[in-house]
Amino acid sequence: MKILFLACLKPKTGNHTTAERIRSHIESAGHICELRHAGEFQSSADVNSLLSQDPPFQGALAIHLYRAGRLLLDVQLPFGVIFGGTDINEDVKVEQKRAVMEQVLRKARFAVAFTTKLKEEAEIHLMSQSSKIYLQPQGIQTEVADNFCWTEFMRSSGVESEHVDELRVFLLVCGLRTVKDPLYLVEAFSAWHCKNVPNILIILGPNIDPVLTAEVKSAVKRTTGVFLAHERSQQEVHAAMKRSFAVVNSSVSEGMSAAILEAMHLRVPVLARNIPGNAAVVQHEVTGLLYSSPQDFLHQSQRLLSDQELRERVVRNGKLYVEEHHSLEKERETYQRLVDSLHSV
Repeated sequence: MKILFLACLKPKTGNHTTAERIRSHIESAGHICELRHAGEFQSSADVNSLLSQDPPFQGALAIHLYRAGRLLLDVQLPFGVIFGGTDINEDVKVEQKRAVMEQVLRKARFAVAFTTKLKEEAEIHLMSQSSKIYLQPQGIQTEVADNFCWTEFMRSSGVESEHVDELRVFLLVCGLRTVKDPLYLVEAFSAWHCKNVPNILIILGPNIDPVLTAEVKSAVKRTTGVFLAHERSQQEVHAAMKRSFAVVNSSVSEGMSAAILEAMHLRVPVLARNIPGNAAVVQHEVTGLLYSSPQDFLHQSQRLLSDQELRERVVRNGKLYVEEHHSLEKERETYQRLVDSLHSV
């Protein structure tokens, strides 16, 4: 079967990584899967032009009901959709977008939600029949770059210290865009660093929003203890996580943060902002720590520094949680079965 797969494919983002992983699942079953950036197309007419090529496509898949799913509304192909998080957490608040997403969900053969919370929200806000929405958490795998140099990474991030191994690095892994709120902790963390110099915050991720990127660079220049690292390959990000004291999330909205799950898999403590998407995967004091404000972040960080038993517990439980609930093999089986269902009667 030849499948068209539409997703937002900005380089080195969670969406891109997820889409590539799902594409590999589909192709490992013997299908042809052409992954395309939804931003290439303005309307269903543009997609139909692509579909007219030979050999013809026989099905389609999309991540994010509004950004990508709307492009499939007028195509004459069976298709399935995957909730991206922003569509349910944010776009349903806009009536015009919500109406479009309802149409997409009605026409789709199936939909996939990463968490029970997303599934429940979709059923409430998009008036969907529950039987159409499948629950499949993201499958997680990690790979640490063999040639990663921690000293070089720190130096390239602007950290000037002869004793980098003595620093406690809090690593905020995120694309620089508003929904990730990378500036949320900067002022509070900088003030903490001035009292506790070994504690530093490094923001690591691709420059997605030019305006916000400029704001982040400006904030980093005028504060101490906060640094900005240029984007890295996924293997290098995993290596940086492995060397960090903790991995941080400060998003205002999440579908399912791969960075959080990858940190857990790598046995690195997680400090995540207490929002529904994060609370769905981080159980406070069990698999990680949740915080509700910059000051609460500092409080939870200090607990992590002073309580070795707490640190060991969240690391151990985080690893077990990912292994039990985020199996790559289970994810592969689910998507292969759903794609096969596109041509069932």
